[in-house]
Order: sequence, then C-alpha cells, then structure tokens
Amino acid sequence: MSTTDTGSLRAEPRLDPRGARFSAAVTTVVLALVLLSGNGWLALAQAVVFAVGSIAGMAFAPYGVVFRKVLAPRLAPPAEREDAAPVRFSQTVGLVFTAVAAIGYLTGLSTLGLVATALALAAAFLNAAFGFCLGCEMYGLLARVRSTRTAGA
Repeated sequence: MSTTDTGSLRAEPRLDPRGARFSAAVTTVVLALVLLSGNGWLALAQAVVFAVGSIAGMAFAPYGVVFRKVLAPRLAPPAEREDAAPVRFSQTVGLVFTAVAAIGYLTGLSTLGLVATALALAAAFLNAAFGFCLGCEMYGLLARVRSTRTAGA
C-alpha cells in the first residue's frame, strides 16, 4: 500500500494544487470572520463545507467545485497534480476543528470556539499563503508510521 492510498475502494482523480490553495484562501476568510464575530453558525457552515469534502470526496468539495467551474477554465493547465487522499484527510482535520469551534460558540464556551477557530485559521492560512498543507503533512507522517508498524510486524 502506498503512502497516499487510503485503502478505499474508489480512487479519486488527482487534484490541481491551485484549487486546494483557492479553497484554503476562502476558508481563511471564512474563519477570520468567525474569529472576529464569534458566530457559531458560520463556524458550523464551514464545518459542513469540510464534511462534504471529507465524506463525499474532493470532487464534491464546495470551494473546489467553484474553482473547477469558474476559475480553472480561465487558467493554463496545472504543471502538476497532487493526490487527493492527503487533501481529503486535511478536510477531515478541518471538520473536527470547525465542529469543535461551532460547538464551543453555540454552547457558550467561547474560549473553546476561539481556540479551535484560531488553530483552523492558522492551518488554512499556511496553505493559502505558502502552499504548506498541515493536514497533508500529518497524513504523510501517519502513513509513514503505519507503514513502519506493518513492516516491523
């Protein structure tokens, strides 16, 4: 099993990395608004966006659909493509953090909401501004740990 194989029965097409960065930029704006407003419903909306990408797959991720339909046709073809599995994993991580943020804000635990939003915002900003996907790096690390354990068994 390769480090990018999630073990699922369906393989997702490789992604245009510019789409992932576009999605991270939109997410950065949304999470900045959540952080400034403390709006748990907006955090929940972002959690739903992450859930679609995480559960249904990157082909259905809302910000990715906007990129593919509106922006990509106006751009040159990408120089390279990336595996969808690490990006999908990062959507799952984002889902966890934004769900915790929404729960925090909506239940009156504003500090929990603020911390979870700030952490998700930092990760989204790193990807949008520098192309550094923290969730993708975590995916690679977990894959290496998993392959080391299966090789040693």
